[in-house]
This record gives sequence, structure tokens and C-alpha cells, in this order.
Amino acid sequence: MAEPLVMDLVLQTERLILRRPVTGDAQAQINVLNTAAVMAHVGGVKPLAAIEAKHAKARQGFAQDGFGFMMMIERASGELVGHCGMKRVDNPQARNPGDHEIGWLVREDRWRRGYAAEAMRAVVEWAFVAIAAPHLVALTSQRNEPSRKLMEKLGMTRCAQLDFVDPSYPPEDKLTIVYRLTPAQWAGA
Repeated sequence: MAEPLVMDLVLQTERLILRRPVTGDAQAQINVLNTAAVMAHVGGVKPLAAIEAKHAKARQGFAQDGFGFMMMIERASGELVGHCGMKRVDNPQARNPGDHEIGWLVREDRWRRGYAAEAMRAVVEWAFVAIAAPHLVALTSQRNEPSRKLMEKLGMTRCAQLDFVDPSYPPEDKLTIVYRLTPAQWAGA
């Protein structure tokens, strides 16, 4: 393993390494995750500067709170296959600012292999055991059925009272719906 990977390692699963973003990751993300298909329900393809800003914010989150979004690396190939983790809810339209929000993206050629579920099970355990999050939320477009299904698979329940309209998204994805998971729900799952 390369030295930066070891230093920035956060979690490992059977097939994945989840690590903090490092220099160069934004370009790698542009190449495999920043596609029309992958970004369809999260506001569309982003410029490199926006992805670099998100990576900087993730590094700041790790420095301040001990958590952030991570690069999802396939152990067998060493390739970037996704982006996942936890941050504070910071959408200005959200009704629950500051909550612990989990999320994920998986590159299109790795869809339907269970990578998102595998990564997010590790993130949820990390959030409740190591970070002691009081609860977790996940946000998605109402139209994003695969994300909703994964939220439910993780044991999350819909919190319609936290739904909101995000005017920065295209009309078909403006309604953002919110799911929630408590430690008790997680323990019982």
C-alpha cells in the first residue's frame, strides 16, 4: 500500500478501502464518478473546482469532527469505485442542519455489485460506535429509487417532516426526501 493510503485509511471492508481524500483524488473522481449517469440525482456533473472544494471540506470535517466523506477504493484492483461517508447536514434548505448525514456515489460500471451497501454498513457502524452519532440521516431526490432502497435496506425510515425543496437542483429532482436511522433501529436491524 502506498504511504498516503495507509496514513489516510479510515475503514476497510471485505472488498473496499475507505480513506480520506488526498491530492489528485478530485481528478480521479472527475474521471469515473462525475458522469451524467452517476450524478443524475445529485445536481448533475460538477466542475473540477466544485469537487476539489468538497474534498477540502471533507478534510476539514475530519480535522474538526473526526469524520467526513471518503474515497471508496476496490481492494482487488486498487481502483476508485466510489465516494462515501458522513458529514453534517449543510444544505441551506434543510430542516435539520447539523445532523449527521451519510451518503454515497458508486461509479456506473460497478453498480449492482453491493459496493454501496457494503461501504455504508461500515460507515453506519463507524458513525454509531466510533463517532457516537445520536442518529443518522440520508437525503436523496424523491426520484432516486436505488438510493431510497439502500436507505431502507440499512434500516432507515422516511422522515417526511424533514423533506424540502432544493431550488439548486433540476425541476425533476428538486424534492429532497430524508430518511433517518437511530442507534436502536440499527441495533435491531
